[in-house]
Amino acid sequence: MEIKDYSLKELIQQIQAWNLSQKEVYAYYLSRIESIDSKIQAFNLVEKNIAYWDIHSSLAWVPLGIKDLFCEKWVATTASSHMLEWFIPPYESTITDRLKKAWAVSIGKLNLDEYAMGWSGENSAVRITRNPWDLERIPGGSSSWSAAAVAAWLVPAALWTDTGWSIRQPASMCWIVGFKPTYGRNSRYGVISMASSLDTPGTFTRTVEDAAFLYEIMAWKDEKDSTSLSSPVTIHPDIWKRKDLNGIKIGIPKEYFIDGIEVWVRKEIDASIEMLRSLGAEIIDISLPHTEYGLAVYYIIMPAEVSTNLSRYDGIRYGHMDGIGSDTKKNRTTGFWEEAQRRIILGSFVLSSGFYDAYYKKASAVRELIRDDFAKAFEKVDVIVTPTAPSVAWKIGEKTDDPLKMYLSDIFTVNGSLAWLPGLTVPVGYSLPEDGWTTELPVGLQILGPSLGEEKCFLVGNILEKALKEKIQSKQPNI
Repeated sequence: MEIKDYSLKELIQQIQAWNLSQKEVYAYYLSRIESIDSKIQAFNLVEKNIAYWDIHSSLAWVPLGIKDLFCEKWVATTASSHMLEWFIPPYESTITDRLKKAWAVSIGKLNLDEYAMGWSGENSAVRITRNPWDLERIPGGSSSWSAAAVAAWLVPAALWTDTGWSIRQPASMCWIVGFKPTYGRNSRYGVISMASSLDTPGTFTRTVEDAAFLYEIMAWKDEKDSTSLSSPVTIHPDIWKRKDLNGIKIGIPKEYFIDGIEVWVRKEIDASIEMLRSLGAEIIDISLPHTEYGLAVYYIIMPAEVSTNLSRYDGIRYGHMDGIGSDTKKNRTTGFWEEAQRRIILGSFVLSSGFYDAYYKKASAVRELIRDDFAKAFEKVDVIVTPTAPSVAWKIGEKTDDPLKMYLSDIFTVNGSLAWLPGLTVPVGYSLPEDGWTTELPVGLQILGPSLGEEKCFLVGNILEKALKEKIQSKQPNI
């Protein structure tokens, strides 16, 4: 086996068994980055020189990719924005600190849509990243660079954030596992903010078990984060031994199976649901009646929080213009990319006098109704299964001039974020060539659990992953 063919846990086991050296593993991934990243364009910064330490530690000094949104002490952290192109934080984010104390090492900082604002990987101020399955297509957004890096075997796993879709959607488009825990489960301290009531650190991995492994290291009560939860995080080891879903109730919300889902995406999702049924799960039709309001609610609450968080970039405290008297308008016009400006303007509008009650206050009330829908549904089912995205990855530039069309790509993921639920995307199939497509493109299934129901997501995802193992391994990206 090549080093890239090992899962994260298998790689650690190989190092601890002295079958591979830490130096050999790091050099292997560094070599792949140097030879392949020019095609993918995933990294903003690559760390070429490291020391090697205890091989018997949890992560054995295995290299991970870090989204360029997590502050690492004395390491340039830019959020892929001109506004922070010279920012070197004097502190470490809690999540990267937890991983490094478990003896992981950062091999570099991964590009992103500026401040994590985007759907497609086309909104970075640095460069556009490409999908390893088809270099003419987007890898998703805004965590697409991490997804592309894992899919192209540039790293065995990567750290990212999910606000409305940013882990689950690119995981679906790049054929990897994307995991977003319950809001507050992973600390946000030291993560550059976009929308504070939604931002959730998570991971990209090649297996469900790897996602759970990192989750148990990352999740803990952090006194530096007022939203951090203190509930236990241990995943019962017996879930990895199960081979069936007997006794598990899976909800299928009718509102998520609508016109507009691409025909081949729908075919693969339907086949996956039948696979879950054959594995012993009870499939139950449910309703989430306020689903149709999710996009409107999200695109009021999210930009409102964006405008508040980005107000600090005034060229005095933060920003790329120096000193009192700097032209704030010029600072923001040249420092922020188009999508950031769009969201700041929209957020300022919905928070302004005369519009707060009409928009933001009503959106917050409807958000509670959406959360209540899920709470009632989870009284009947263990998890909820939906498509992750209505389409496969589209071509670069195809939707750039139509932001509203872009917004619709979030339709199946934002409600779970508004309700603070854990979500897992598992690769389940491929679209077939059609209308001139030159390659089959990945399709992912979303598994939503109740609040703090991560273990249920892992259980269902792992059993489905094993059942689809032959299909999952049958194709590889051409990179």
